Amino acid sequence: MAFAQRYITKVRELLRLALPVMLAQLGYIAVQVADSAMVGKYGGEEATHLASVAFGTSISWLFFFICIGLTIGLTPVIGELFVQERKREMAHYLQTSLSLYLLFGVACMLLQIAAEPLLYHMGQPVEVVDMALPYYRLMAYGLPFVMLYGSVKQFLEGVGNTKSAMIVAIITNVINIILNYIFIFGKCGVEPMGVYGAGLATLIARILNPILLGGYFVCAKQYRLYLTLFSRSRERLRNTLHLLKMGLPISGQMVLEALAFIVTGIMMGWFGTEAISANQIGNTYGNCTFLMVLSLGSATTICVSHAFGRRNIDEIADVVRSTLSMAVIWGVCVITSFVSLRHLMPILFTENEEVIALASQMLILYGAFQLSDAMQCTLVGILRGLQQVKSIAIVAFIAYIVINIPVGYFVAFKLGMGAPGLIVGYIVGLSVAAILYGAKVRRYMYYLRKIS
Repeated sequence: MAFAQRYITKVRELLRLALPVMLAQLGYIAVQVADSAMVGKYGGEEATHLASVAFGTSISWLFFFICIGLTIGLTPVIGELFVQERKREMAHYLQTSLSLYLLFGVACMLLQIAAEPLLYHMGQPVEVVDMALPYYRLMAYGLPFVMLYGSVKQFLEGVGNTKSAMIVAIITNVINIILNYIFIFGKCGVEPMGVYGAGLATLIARILNPILLGGYFVCAKQYRLYLTLFSRSRERLRNTLHLLKMGLPISGQMVLEALAFIVTGIMMGWFGTEAISANQIGNTYGNCTFLMVLSLGSATTICVSHAFGRRNIDEIADVVRSTLSMAVIWGVCVITSFVSLRHLMPILFTENEEVIALASQMLILYGAFQLSDAMQCTLVGILRGLQQVKSIAIVAFIAYIVINIPVGYFVAFKLGMGAPGLIVGYIVGLSVAAILYGAKVRRYMYYLRKIS
């Protein structure tokens, strides 16, 4: 009875933290769906427009995840300090993160722009690359703003406030979708911009994110206090190194996972424009479900970091059990939805019959890896909360680069399964990742009990 009560309590706490993040992620999902759906409708039966957004987005996500991964390292650090009431140190970490993350965002922006010529050497149709480049460039311009927003957002998550970022995200996502409609189709006296309009709307939303969330932080009395504690701390270098130590492995893990999807997307291009478009449909729905479990992972990191700060091993174990069971339930529900609705889901994005038929096949395989994806994402959230991030990039390299990509290539090209075969690599790679992350969590929990 006591165990059941503890379980219910932790599920409620996780949902309290995760639901605002999920609502914010739903906004991002809505924007991604709107981007693809509006551009797809703008192009009609011509698949090039949707394919160009797919290609531009896939490469841009690599740099986006490099940035986002670094900022996530701030949350467990702040979470541990918060429960120990070490406010001055929290302020110093926030101060350090703002300057460090902004510089990192500018560097990634310049790197993404410098990589533009490489897009023509990835085996994609030239007309797709030509149309994708302006969109890709606008995504690069948004990275410094993504980093500033991430610094404030992850600090707030560390203290257990996930609602403020949710409200800001909903506002900017609504603006993004409205601007999408105006810019893509040419409404309110604006010339139709197509793919470029989708990128411009996203850039404006990314600029507004740090302005609105930063404004809230300055106006809220309980958070403005941290700004008054900023100083020329001699620990600035130590804080920078610690944030890099936490953030870079997380960034590496996210980039390696994203890289598997990017390389697979590039190989999709070898099968033609229809394959790129069909995969974009599956990817859009897959990203939707991934962002939802990422929300659960974020809530898990917060709960685990707070319990870890209190050095309460039983509480950590309760969080682990609760969050993993929630991941299993979510994974099963998504698998059922993808398989049962596979013929209807592609219709939202395109009128091309060949693309719809191919996407319907792919959605079965996209559904097949949802359980392992939910598990690995949640387990990574646990490891972040425990500040055990050193080896997660190594696991990601094995699962996604050594296993995922080669398996997908072998099944698609050597076994002759075609474009859907590339997705089999995801199924195997994500399953391996879940098993290896699970083993690491189990080992570290055993170690904590042994020393407690």
